[in-house]
Amino acid sequence: MKWNKMLALFMISLLFIMPIQAFADMAEGDVIVTLGENLSEEQKNMLLAEMKAPKDAAIITVSNEEEHKYLGNYISKALIGTRAISSSAVTIAKQGSGLEVETKNINWVTDEMYINALITAGVKDAKIYITAPANVSGTAALTGIIKAYEISAEKTIPEEVKQAANEEMVETAKLGDSVGNENAAALIAKIKEEIAKNSPETDAELRTIIENAAKELGITLTEQEILSLIDLFNKLKELDIDWNQVGEQLNQAKDKISEEGQGFLESLKRFFVSVIDAVKAFFS
Repeated sequence: MKWNKMLALFMISLLFIMPIQAFADMAEGDVIVTLGENLSEEQKNMLLAEMKAPKDAAIITVSNEEEHKYLGNYISKALIGTRAISSSAVTIAKQGSGLEVETKNINWVTDEMYINALITAGVKDAKIYITAPANVSGTAALTGIIKAYEISAEKTIPEEVKQAANEEMVETAKLGDSVGNENAAALIAKIKEEIAKNSPETDAELRTIIENAAKELGITLTEQEILSLIDLFNKLKELDIDWNQVGEQLNQAKDKISEEGQGFLESLKRFFVSVIDAVKAFFS
């Protein structure tokens, strides 16, 4: 009887060990799919087909409880809703290739906002496809992507960093309502680049970086927007973020966008001001 119990415990433990080993063996080209737990079976099958997910793709679920955990401090409960449906496919990319994001049925958070927030969280070298059965804001998708990255990279991202990434995404989207999505994403990226070069020691120095970045991009900010950005980046400064890596990831993202010709030239100029010369050379 004792051996039967031991054998049963051993078999149960394998149920937990085997998936972890499978994730740990993930290599370039492997895919992790995140599915909202409130999707119907028909919706799941539809999204899996849309993602072109391989049969052996690792699948994890994201709950509405997790959405509220990471977004509840930044947006209303009504906006988060009561059902988790946003989904994503995260493909492991070649080391040093950077991040690439594509979205469908996401109407508030842009591809560039996801890239910015994911870089803050420390996510790198992945191709990410985000989708939903119908139009949604897209705020909840970040939770699933970070969850998938933790599993694939065997790396635990600190809770405060996850919170900061979600706050950054929401604040950028809110700023986008005022100055335009591309301008908002470009501004956040520009501020990060400047902080990566020379970290400000005081609020006054941080304000100067924000105001100069806005001026360079031709963006007019209200005093409240400036204060909100100072607050956001002060929180980021307090975290254990490798700003050199942030700068590298931003450069990789810029290179990828310019090489693949995504978007119009004017959009590229607004989104990544520092790549203007490279774009001009590319089209000369």
